[in-house]
Amino acid sequence: MDTSTIIYIIVSIAVGLAVGYIVRQTLASKQATSVEQKIKEKLDEANAKSKELILEAQDKSARILEDIKRDEKERKLQLDKLEERILSKEENLDKQAAELRGKEKSVQGDLAKLTEAKTHIGELKEKIQQELQKVAGLSEEDAKKALLVDVEKKFSQDLVAYGKKMMQERREEIEKKTAEIMTTVMQRYSRSSAAEFTTSSVPLPDEDFKGKIIGKEGRNIRALERLTGVELIVDETPDSIVISSFDPVRREIARVALERLIKDGRIQPAKIEEKVEEAKSEVAKMMNEAAEAATYEVGILDFPKEIMQILGRLAFRTSYGQNVLRHSVEVAHFAGMIAAELGLNVDVAKRGALVHDIGKAIDHEVEGSHVELGRKILKKYNIDERVIQAMEAHHDEYPYAIPEAYVVASADALSAARPGARRDTIENYLKRLQELENIATQFEGVKQAYAISAGRELRIFVTPERIDDFGSLQMARDIANKIEAELRYPGEIKVVVIREMRAVEYAK
Repeated sequence: MDTSTIIYIIVSIAVGLAVGYIVRQTLASKQATSVEQKIKEKLDEANAKSKELILEAQDKSARILEDIKRDEKERKLQLDKLEERILSKEENLDKQAAELRGKEKSVQGDLAKLTEAKTHIGELKEKIQQELQKVAGLSEEDAKKALLVDVEKKFSQDLVAYGKKMMQERREEIEKKTAEIMTTVMQRYSRSSAAEFTTSSVPLPDEDFKGKIIGKEGRNIRALERLTGVELIVDETPDSIVISSFDPVRREIARVALERLIKDGRIQPAKIEEKVEEAKSEVAKMMNEAAEAATYEVGILDFPKEIMQILGRLAFRTSYGQNVLRHSVEVAHFAGMIAAELGLNVDVAKRGALVHDIGKAIDHEVEGSHVELGRKILKKYNIDERVIQAMEAHHDEYPYAIPEAYVVASADALSAARPGARRDTIENYLKRLQELENIATQFEGVKQAYAISAGRELRIFVTPERIDDFGSLQMARDIANKIEAELRYPGEIKVVVIREMRAVEYAK
């Protein structure tokens, strides 16, 4: 390529560049002019809209201001009316206050007059009393006493009759309701009579077993008596041996052990010791089963295990020939039914009744009454305080803290007094009758006293010249209170005082 060609190319490029620059500048100038025009148009449009908005806002603010002024005017009218009403009420109150002050002054004046009149009347009364005392020759107290004596003489028969009528009606009402509840309870629950003794008889297959039980030089019978704590009586009674003990648990252990030895046939000291241990385990199991059956029967299933173990021992305890556990179950049933009739807490009554004699399960080596021992046992194992209160009063050693305590005591007496529930010796029976008659004859004016109806009624004849009708009523209450304080007895004793007046005259 030559130089002219190169120059030509360079010149052409330069010319192209110059032309391109000029065109670009021209286009840029045109675009700038177009943008400025658009901006100006937008500004004009914005100014027009702002003017419209300002005018609209001014109109709206004017309307709001008018509304505010109108509301303010209405509120002012309401306040004016309220102010008028308040002023009117104040005027009325002022008038009423003035009237009350006037009335108060009038009342004070009347009160002063009444006080003056009362003082004057008191002075007149005192003067009259003094005059009466001078005329009658009696003081005020003496006159009162004389008047009371005169009234008592005139109306004594009426008072006696009225008192008897009230007492009879009330007693009949209470006895009717009580008999109704007790009869219902006893009809709904009944048990067989008691027949517990202090001996048990074990049958023997033949007479040869008596020699085996006695053993060489009596070693077998001595071992059995030593291990069980009972007395074995081997006499002429055919095919039987008698176990004697006042502890039913020991007697039952000896009976079970002896039956096992007879069944095994090998009777020797080592075998006796083995069978006695087996018998103890079996009797313990029997006691647990008895406690579970008793609680299940009365519907109580949440006693602690320790209480159940102690309760089971009552199955082998007796009181006046009555099995203590069966007695406790019976009392629980009675208490539950009585509590239900009276609208009391049935659960508390049944629990308190079931454990009311639990202290009898403790051996005699531990000091204290069975009530006190029972309280300690129940407190130790965190039994509900209401249950303890329900059981602790059934022998009147503690106060009746809750209504259920009366229910438990009544149910206990009902179970004990039920015909056939308990056995008693003829000596104790006659002694109790004699004590009843002796209590009655200690009172002045008693001619004769008879305990009848198996000791359930005490009939007393008094001398009519020494005891009047009032005295008869008082004597019946005093004798009943003395019996309650000095004697222990099941159920209740009816005290009847009879005052008979006979007038005899002969026609000649």
